[in-house]
Amino acid sequence: MIKIQDHQQYYNQVFNDLNIGSLLISEAEFEECEFSSCDFSSATLAHCKFVNCNFNHCNFSLAKVNYSQFTEVSFIECKMIGIDWTKANWPKFIVNPELSFIRCIMNDSSFFGLTLHGVILEECKVHEVDFRSGDFSNACMTYCDFSQSLFMRTNLQKADLTESTHFTINVLENTIKQAKFSRYEALSLLDSLGIELVD
Repeated sequence: MIKIQDHQQYYNQVFNDLNIGSLLISEAEFEECEFSSCDFSSATLAHCKFVNCNFNHCNFSLAKVNYSQFTEVSFIECKMIGIDWTKANWPKFIVNPELSFIRCIMNDSSFFGLTLHGVILEECKVHEVDFRSGDFSNACMTYCDFSQSLFMRTNLQKADLTESTHFTINVLENTIKQAKFSRYEALSLLDSLGIELVD
């Protein structure tokens, strides 16, 4: 089994059943790597770089991503509870880091103030996640459950939220121009206008 070490570069490697839970990994770089059934829970990934990597069935709960960079990274069926994504390194010149989260559990996390154009969230559980002051224009956030997630001063222009449910989005405090919503769920947008619907 390949072991991850600080200050090392890994290219086109496959990591299976790796367990670095609660450990500190510093300044490691990964490009075109695959991670399957790996445990990163409560780990600290400091100043690491992930480029064109895929994570499948991994546990990232309570992981710290301090100053780490994620570009062209996919998370598929991962458990990702309690992650503060604002601590990662998001270069100003990369407005679309090409991140995707597919069938992930992302509860109690924060994307506060981040610019993540085109981010993909598909069939995810997104409970109590902070999207305030962020720019998620052209995002694809379909078939997700946004129960108690926070949207305020959030840019969702041209974002696709079709088939997503339980979101609370004030149309006066967020930018939703040309965003897509399923017809029934879109009725919840009227709550912020104080409009009463009658049959």
